[in-house]
Amino acid sequence: MRFCTLLITGLCVLGGFGITGFTENRLADDPKQEKWKAPAWADTLKNQYPTEPLTLAQGEELFQEFCSSCHGEAGYGDGAAGRALGAKPANFHDPEVVKQTDGALFWKLSNGRGNMPPFKEVFSDEQRWQLVAYVRKLTTPKTNTK
Repeated sequence: MRFCTLLITGLCVLGGFGITGFTENRLADDPKQEKWKAPAWADTLKNQYPTEPLTLAQGEELFQEFCSSCHGEAGYGDGAAGRALGAKPANFHDPEVVKQTDGALFWKLSNGRGNMPPFKEVFSDEQRWQLVAYVRKLTTPKTNTK
């Protein structure tokens, strides 16, 4: 597993991989690229794991190690490796991303497209759901507790 971590991280940093992401960003040199939509059945996929503090912490750890280089530490699509790609990685705060179902995000994370590598063979189902849960946490408006 550690070898996979190093390999994927290295490829992201070198620009070989990146995470084009979960939105309708198009390649700068290909305005005809279609929007990336998950199949309709993906909307029926449901997280079978509880969203609790440990789930979110594990999702954050995975996100920071594997996703932040392209998507940025806060998920705005502004990571250093992402800037080297032909298409901007997804901004998870974009309303087009926020309105997608958890199942659609899970499907995209699992299958990849373009610069977004498929993570089905890299992460377990539980880890991919942890990432979806963490992405949702990133985009949840902060409430003032004062």
